[in-house]
Amino acid sequence: MGVRLDHGDEELADNHEINVTPFIDVMLVLLIIFMVAAPLSTVDVAVDLPSSNAQPQPRPEKPLFLTVKEDLTLALGDTPMDRGMLQMALDVQTNNNREERVFVRADKVVPYGDVMEVMNLLRSAGYLKIGLVGLEGAPAQGTSPAAPAAPPSAAAPGAAQ
Repeated sequence: MGVRLDHGDEELADNHEINVTPFIDVMLVLLIIFMVAAPLSTVDVAVDLPSSNAQPQPRPEKPLFLTVKEDLTLALGDTPMDRGMLQMALDVQTNNNREERVFVRADKVVPYGDVMEVMNLLRSAGYLKIGLVGLEGAPAQGTSPAAPAAPPSAAAPGAAQ
């Protein structure tokens, strides 16, 4: 696109054509800026997550269950337990074997902090092998809370250490 500079008179005539060259230059610069900035705007934390191919552990002959009830009371097996007497009761149940796994189960309305408090009690008593017990599978969506749930599987303790 050229402009004729010599019109025969001293005054230059107005050029009524659009000069798109600067517009294209600006658009290319903006395109490059967005191409460089777009990958930087995504948050990506590089984490190498481990994969588990462990086989389910066999259920012990007599698992030791510590239950946190809805009212935050404890039960060791079927026996109600005072938090202050927990270490002594565990020592009696395990014959002072601190390597025995204690399975912790809690009502689903018990706050997470209270479950952690019980796990800290176990740790301070010297019982570091703790298994968390849950139900196998999740209830299907659309079922009412009053619908009967699948029976709990006592063979579903998940080990957490």
